[in-house]
Amino acid sequence: MIRTDKEYNELKERLSQAKNLLEIQRQQFLDAGLTDKEVVRALAPTMSFQKQQFEELAFYEHLKQGKIPPAFHSFSAIGKLLIASRIAQGLSQKQLAERLNVSESVISRDEKNEYHGITAERAQRIAEALKINVELRAAVCS
Repeated sequence: MIRTDKEYNELKERLSQAKNLLEIQRQQFLDAGLTDKEVVRALAPTMSFQKQQFEELAFYEHLKQGKIPPAFHSFSAIGKLLIASRIAQGLSQKQLAERLNVSESVISRDEKNEYHGITAERAQRIAEALKINVELRAAVCS
């Protein structure tokens, strides 16, 4: 998950370069005698990975417009919700750190790990600093 404008810009640049490299690789495969079908199959993993990265860019752009996804469907997604909420509000990691009275490096580290393993109390404190209301609903899974 992209967490900062710097990461966003770096990914955009890498994808721009990767597009050119992909075309070079495609031509090399064709020059080596692979059929179009074989070339597509050979490049499929790279293209799939690039598609995921473009989706990450789009998700970040969506957040930067202030649009938080309406729902996450598991406890393990709480970290992504907190990060998405910060980005959608236009807050930097430094600004959130100031609200929580912690260092920016703490927020950076926690977000890099998508807040994995934080306590419910800590998640609540971050949600309060972000001024978001997190609602929990339970449903029986079949």
